[in-house]
Amino acid sequence: MSVVRLALTVASAAVAISHNPVVRAAVSNPKTREVAIEATKTAAYNAGRLARLIVGPRAR
Repeated sequence: MSVVRLALTVASAAVAISHNPVVRAAVSNPKTREVAIEATKTAAYNAGRLARLIVGPRAR
């Protein structure tokens, strides 16, 4: 699976999960919202690191 396709799949899954009513109710709490934002940033950073590892230095 190409890196672009993998990134699109992950983004689509994140959008689908964000539309879940339970997730929306949990994020209405400010503390939970902050934790969710931090987890999202960490996941995005790790996905970028993984993509760079898969693609390697030849794409730079």
